[in-house]
Amino acid sequence: MNFELIYSSQFKKDFKKIANNPKKVKPLVTALNILTETGSLPIATYKTHELKGNFKGCMEAHILSDFLIIWFIVEKNQINIVRIGSHSDLF
Repeated sequence: MNFELIYSSQFKKDFKKIANNPKKVKPLVTALNILTETGSLPIATYKTHELKGNFKGCMEAHILSDFLIIWFIVEKNQINIVRIGSHSDLF
């Protein structure tokens, strides 16, 4: 089953900041492809976990050591990509 990715307006703003940085864009595209195919990211590779607080109900994964992605599943086949950025950008 493939998942449809829905990008929040905040994600689009976050992406513009890194669009010219292939060191971040390439692993992000890889992660988004995995999300599209499986609906989640492997825990061992991405340290995927559920969030608390302001992002309760969302999942977070580490694309790079300090480059994160936050998302949640809207429906069975839709994933809302909320934010990308460093810890200091997001929290």
